[in-house]
Amino acid sequence: MGFVLFASALIPGLALAAVAPENGPDLTQHWIGFLCIGLFIAAYTLVVMEEWIHLRKSIPVLIAAALIWILIGVAYAGAGDTETVSNTVRHSLLEYAELFLFLLVAMTYINTLDERGVFDALRGWLVSRGFSLRTLFWLTGTLAYFISPVADNMTTALVMASVAMAVGKGYPTFVVVACINIVVAANAGGAWSPFGDITTLMVWQKGIFPAHEFLVLFLPSLVSWLIPATIMSLSLPKATPEPLKERPVVAFGGYFIIFMFIGTIATTVALHSFLHLPPVLGMMGGLGALMLMSYVLNRIGKGAMRHQMMDQGAFGETGNDEPRPSVPGQQPRLNTFNQVARSEWDTLLFFYGIIMCVGGLGTLGYLAIGSELLYVDLGATPANILVGIISAVIDNIPVMFAVLTMFPDMSDGQWLLVTLTAGIGGSLLSIGSAAGVAVMGAARGQYTFFGHLKWTWAIALGYAAGIALHFWINAEYFEIFRHGVSP
Repeated sequence: MGFVLFASALIPGLALAAVAPENGPDLTQHWIGFLCIGLFIAAYTLVVMEEWIHLRKSIPVLIAAALIWILIGVAYAGAGDTETVSNTVRHSLLEYAELFLFLLVAMTYINTLDERGVFDALRGWLVSRGFSLRTLFWLTGTLAYFISPVADNMTTALVMASVAMAVGKGYPTFVVVACINIVVAANAGGAWSPFGDITTLMVWQKGIFPAHEFLVLFLPSLVSWLIPATIMSLSLPKATPEPLKERPVVAFGGYFIIFMFIGTIATTVALHSFLHLPPVLGMMGGLGALMLMSYVLNRIGKGAMRHQMMDQGAFGETGNDEPRPSVPGQQPRLNTFNQVARSEWDTLLFFYGIIMCVGGLGTLGYLAIGSELLYVDLGATPANILVGIISAVIDNIPVMFAVLTMFPDMSDGQWLLVTLTAGIGGSLLSIGSAAGVAVMGAARGQYTFFGHLKWTWAIALGYAAGIALHFWINAEYFEIFRHGVSP
């Protein structure tokens, strides 16, 4: 997920939990080390196959994380050390708790905006305006690019893809190309904001550079989307579909909650930048404000979700288990705890499993070997470009967490480069990002792996152009090294 969907392994000092202790046993050539590598590969293979085998992605990594740390514990206990592993795991758990709470607040805000009908209203407005297919192609892409830096890129992609599917009935070529464009735009938009993607959030909370410095990636990420978008737009049919007649309504308080969400993000950035407080404090304060807002809405009788109507009936889903009522005012009152319950728990648990698995491999010593091969033998630039390509096959979260755990000595320009490539590299394949996987599920049979693969060459051109532009316009950042950041 982008904002939301949100983060992973992002707290300052988390990498310490994943670095092999100096006096610990060398397990990189031990059978336990090999077995742990096998467990991680097997678990992640099941994660990649989630779309086909329908096994929740959190299940294999949770099991693998437990087994990996049990094996590490056995190895260290055999060496007479019963404290190191326990302390390392506890430290990782503390850091994950901050991540968990941070993401939980972000997801709760997104769910509340959904409950208030904000996303339905945006979707309804777009499909009722009578835009041409070409105009809708650029509108949905532009909105995905600018919404994803604040909201969850998966939610953004789903909302925009639903617009493409609603107005593109009878135009299968448009639906495929529009969905690809939306996925690429959502991923590119998340690359220039610390809240835009999990990987950017990880880098920001690691303290490598302040929040405003991500803005220098705006133009490179924009170019990485505009180039494939321009190429794909040439294949669009010249048609204007019949506008759908809809009258979407945003429930009372919906617009105010948007500003509350923005205010929560601004407060979080300010507290972290000026007082160096953990970002989770600002987010949890924002959650308290959201709960207070829900209380006020319910007290004044405006907490019930207003029924959204269109000419043929209800538009969209509530996102809750309860069916949408046929009479306005029957919807249960706004309950923030219900929105907490609707969070992406599979994703949150998946992040736990990934953090613990990669942390275990770091403790075994494999990440040190990987760092030597990538950042010493290959060099920082080829390694960081390769990170983006790898993230198209393996989710960018474990890839970026591994890089932060290795913590190679790089300039700001190189750290910005790996942030950019990890963000936009996932667009090369439909399975390379949460946005792509989610849209594949929503547009099943229309937006497919091979349909996306047909345009990978165009996306790769944007990927290369974005990297080249970063080297050109941000050249001064390659001279800056921040030696005060603790790995």
